Amino acid sequence: MDLRQFLMCLSLCTAFALSKPTEKKDRVHHEPQLSDKVHNDAQSFDYDHDAFLGAEEAKTFDQLTPEESKERLGMIVDKIDADKDGFVTEGELKSWINHAQKKYIYDNVETQWQEFDMNQDGLISWNEYRNVTYGTYLDDPDPDDGFNYKQMMVRDERRFKMADKDGDLIATKEEFTAFLHPEEYDYMKDIVVQETMEDIDKNADGFIDLEEYIGDMYSHDGNADEPEWVKTEREQFVEFRDKNRDGKMDKDETKDWILPSDYDHAEAEARHLVYESDQNKDGKLTKEEIVDKYDLFVGSQATDFGEALVRHDEF
Repeated sequence: MDLRQFLMCLSLCTAFALSKPTEKKDRVHHEPQLSDKVHNDAQSFDYDHDAFLGAEEAKTFDQLTPEESKERLGMIVDKIDADKDGFVTEGELKSWINHAQKKYIYDNVETQWQEFDMNQDGLISWNEYRNVTYGTYLDDPDPDDGFNYKQMMVRDERRFKMADKDGDLIATKEEFTAFLHPEEYDYMKDIVVQETMEDIDKNADGFIDLEEYIGDMYSHDGNADEPEWVKTEREQFVEFRDKNRDGKMDKDETKDWILPSDYDHAEAEARHLVYESDQNKDGKLTKEEIVDKYDLFVGSQATDFGEALVRHDEF
């Protein structure tokens, strides 16, 4: 990805693609499912494997013997136990599942990290990011691509400062991840809402009215008749988006629209894994309890539900 493409991906509203005039543009950030498999432990633990490891990593465990699966699971447990007290809590499991499910985000950050960490100190300062991203573009008062780089830089700096929790204008890897993917972090959600409203609020009155709402999704381009989905969106705005019926969406209404309070799949799965593995019912798991239920967490070449084990040397 070249610089201009990166700027557009980052500085325009996060995580939606430009659409054809007759296609619906979606700004809503939904929590994805943990797996595309059916969650039915009576048939298989495939859903749990995908949830706990991520779908791609789960495939690698399917090639291991039970002994190898248990050994690798034990090493994973050490990583999950964040406070190193010898127990895995429901909260730690939830954090691990969220991390596993968002591996693609961390991979994206890794691919960009070396480019921005100019002095190789394991941190990225605002100056490093600004110089690499904008460089000489700021010296051109009239760029031929139509982008206002100074305005984009101001917006990026605001987001960088929001991601930078300690306010030193130097981002750790986690803070830089929050900067690049703010929709994934609770403390960044206000900036996602603010940037969205700035994109859509064409008259800059601090609200999103019906025509601005529709105009962000659909361009008439001379067509007199609106597609049926546009009519449906008009109804959605009036009936559900504009909760106080004043004809426009404020910040809270916009947040409810683009960041809905979805069902927390990771929390539900963490609760399920603890319930199924907690032998002494103390509400937390030891490494032994987890490894004893390794087939629930990671799977292996052992075929499900009592069938014969497949020996490693047969592969």
